[in-house]
Amino acid sequence: MNFDKEFDASGLACPLPIVKTKKALSDMASGQVLRVISTDPGSVCDMAAFAEQTGNQLLEQASENKKYVFFLKKA
Repeated sequence: MNFDKEFDASGLACPLPIVKTKKALSDMASGQVLRVISTDPGSVCDMAAFAEQTGNQLLEQASENKKYVFFLKKA
């Protein structure tokens, strides 16, 4: 999937992946896609909840090499 910006939250524990994802999205334009990489298993539920609460769209989530990858489209 194409993306405009990437944020690697590997090694960060809850709630930092969400906090830093929110910051990364803040300087992006509406419609742009952010790719987030995380090693925190809790980020799977957290990212879905974050997207729902903020109106950003969670386009895709997957696991790659024991890491979680999310694609968020900014509202």
